[in-house]
Amino acid sequence: MSASPTTSWADIKREVIRRISERIWRPGDLIPGEQELAQEFGCARATVSKAMRELADAGLLERRRKAGTRIAINPVRKATLEIPLVRIDVEGRGSTYRHALLSREDVPPPAHVAARLQLDAATPMLHLCALHLADEQAFAYEDRWVNVAAVPEIADADLETLSANEWLIRNAAFLSGELTLSAAEASTEDAEVLGVAPGAAIFIVQRITWNATQPITLARLAYAPGYRMHTSI
Repeated sequence: MSASPTTSWADIKREVIRRISERIWRPGDLIPGEQELAQEFGCARATVSKAMRELADAGLLERRRKAGTRIAINPVRKATLEIPLVRIDVEGRGSTYRHALLSREDVPPPAHVAARLQLDAATPMLHLCALHLADEQAFAYEDRWVNVAAVPEIADADLETLSANEWLIRNAAFLSGELTLSAAEASTEDAEVLGVAPGAAIFIVQRITWNATQPITLARLAYAPGYRMHTSI
């Protein structure tokens, strides 16, 4: 972004979002101060300050007096509905958490996934299936598609040690998304993985997240019977 006397706070906000989305500034990074950014963008410090406040309110930045401004490590924590870490959900219930990566493959998406994500059917994607466990009992079955172009670092990530759910929350800042909650009857695949009878009542969460320009991931989590979701508003 070139400096201009007419640079607005909205211009600065868009540029910061671009730098976050393109991983120029990464989660946890300390970014330049307001005065330095004002000099870079050729505008008043107050203009930069307004942009920083907007981004902090959105949860993308962490501002602390005398400590500077950092890119949020968990940028969703100020969202209206927080994307939960399954591990924290399990541990919050007093159970021991473990996850098992069942499959991982680099494949083009099926037509219905490409359509949901508004991607070309030939787009390289990472398809993951994993089981989250609580006290060694099936808790949630995760079926996830990741747009590798949006988060290329995931191609080399160890998703057996750290679940894709947790890796993405730590490493992929999202700006918007779509959430669908529903009750359903367990499919044959759901039933086999969760260890329940086909047709058993289960809870389904489907979620899509986007960065500034493209989709990041489409995830479907099927929870074992008896699951109850709790959130704050």
